[in-house]
Amino acid sequence: MPGNPRKPWGGRFSQETDPTVERFTASVQFDRALARFDVRGSIAHAQMLAATGIIPADDADQLVAGLTAVLAEIEAGEFPFDPALEDIHMNIEARLREQLGPVAGRLHTGRSRNDQVATDFALYLREAAVASRRALLVLRRVLLERAREHVDTVLPGYTHLQRAQPVRLAHHWLAFVELLGRDGDRFAALEGRLSRCPLGAGAIAGSTLPLDREATARALGFEAPTANSMDSVAARDGALEFLAAGAICLVNLSRISEELVMWSTAEFGFVELADAFSTGSSLMPQKKNPDIPEIVRGKAGRGIGNLVTLLTVVKGLPLTYNRDLQEDKEPVFDTAATLRDCLEVTAGALATLEVREAAMRAAAEDPLLLATDLAEALVRENVPFREAHEAVGKLVRHCVSKGADLRTLSQADLAEFHPAFPASAAELVDLERALELRDGIGGTSRRRVLEALEAAEAACERDESALEETS
Repeated sequence: MPGNPRKPWGGRFSQETDPTVERFTASVQFDRALARFDVRGSIAHAQMLAATGIIPADDADQLVAGLTAVLAEIEAGEFPFDPALEDIHMNIEARLREQLGPVAGRLHTGRSRNDQVATDFALYLREAAVASRRALLVLRRVLLERAREHVDTVLPGYTHLQRAQPVRLAHHWLAFVELLGRDGDRFAALEGRLSRCPLGAGAIAGSTLPLDREATARALGFEAPTANSMDSVAARDGALEFLAAGAICLVNLSRISEELVMWSTAEFGFVELADAFSTGSSLMPQKKNPDIPEIVRGKAGRGIGNLVTLLTVVKGLPLTYNRDLQEDKEPVFDTAATLRDCLEVTAGALATLEVREAAMRAAAEDPLLLATDLAEALVRENVPFREAHEAVGKLVRHCVSKGADLRTLSQADLAEFHPAFPASAAELVDLERALELRDGIGGTSRRRVLEALEAAEAACERDESALEETS
């Protein structure tokens, strides 16, 4: 290490780094989040160097002990970070030099900051993906628990935000369980694509030293080394995939939040958020605002922006490493933290909200929600669906214009719109019957919803077992 910390690393340069350049290029203020992974990688590297005879075993032992002490300082908040040393990697190496003297210079044998940071980042992404899966599993189980409580709670399903057909609340919430399960699958798939270790790839072309890349890969929990040294240091698709999975998940949370916001209005009155997950107005004493889901909804934009940021950074970069890639970490760190917080507060809000079953059922009893059932009654009488659809559409227009309740129409009344109606509307359309007739796979009948609950709970058990295997 040069005696003057403002002098660029190595003997190639004769001038000190300009202070504005130091500030502009420093990343230690955010990449210190990689400290734990950097130390893990360095310990594995030092042990491999000793095992291959590249450095003495005693030196490796000193390096491991020194690295362990440095990490303890960082975790205790006692580490003297120096922005002039640019990043977490150089800060750790410099501190090691202060503690161990010249032996610290052996640590960087056979590696570059390029493969070092790629390894640290891969380790971080793997852990962040696992953490996201765990938080998603908690939220899915909250939704399943609430769905179990509301198998027989009925509300309108909506298309175009217009009342469409009646569904069970359990069925509605199971839709989000499915959605969030796929979010978990995306993070799990990312872990699989981060199964190869970049360490040992060097700056671009590997090393002339007899490194044992398989050993360091195994020591760090990877399946194998990366296959191409250039790809090893240039690739950031793992970070992009994490950001994409995070953005999609945040968008899905935003959709859940949108419903909580709407359903908690006086106009819907379907739910009331717990006081612990609501806020008031600084002016209007009567207000109880759904700020928590609103903020979650807003955070989705942040996740989308982080993905776009890194896509834009990477899109024009030639192989291999370019300093533009310093911009890869802050979006990832931010999305990981944002997603963690959003999953946690959404789970809390859903677990504690009050469901107003009577208001939901009153809305679901709108007889026009069963218009499709009337059309399908005609289909069962061998009427082509388009013909049935047109007839019932005219019937609905009649009811709306006359202010009539569809359920009061007799068979003779129905016959004016189509002679094939086999009975009165009261016999053909009934809320409970409408739910139970939807008994196909994925439907909202009681039997199918209970089956779906069992299947979703089994899926959660499988995912929990898979997570335990990664621990």
